[in-house]
Amino acid sequence: MKIGVIFAASGRQIWLTPEVPDGTTVKGAIERSGILQQCPEIDLEKNKVGIFGKVVALDSVVEDGTRIEIYRPITADPKKVPRRAAATKPAAAAKPAG
Repeated sequence: MKIGVIFAASGRQIWLTPEVPDGTTVKGAIERSGILQQCPEIDLEKNKVGIFGKVVALDSVVEDGTRIEIYRPITADPKKVPRRAAATKPAAAAKPAG
């Protein structure tokens, strides 16, 4: 079966398409793809993984055409990011009364 393994590293995206045997798990597919050697920052104990945008366990079995995504850890608090962006925008121009 042919599957995809994807990781968006800082400044680059990697998309590998290894052939794996029937019954291969997500973890097995990731290991067979060689992406762990290309991206040593990936730690399967810490990085979440998903299939087509849905987080799955490493022992999930893949099917032909599966796209495995390896997610980077969140480095910013998503609740504070909009506030930071709003704080850097210039204040709206005051409208003249009238």
